[in-house]
Amino acid sequence: MYAALWRILPGPWWLRVVILILLAAAVVYALFFHVFPWVSGFIAPEDVTVQ
Repeated sequence: MYAALWRILPGPWWLRVVILILLAAAVVYALFFHVFPWVSGFIAPEDVTVQ
């Protein structure tokens, strides 16, 4: 999978690394600001017990 992603990205290796870093940052942003808040609506932290 990673080799296929590496092959479809344009440019020299350093540009590919920059693109991959930007893609990873976009995924992290989407998770923290869109996905995790949406999922937190389904999880009730009051129901969690630690003994």
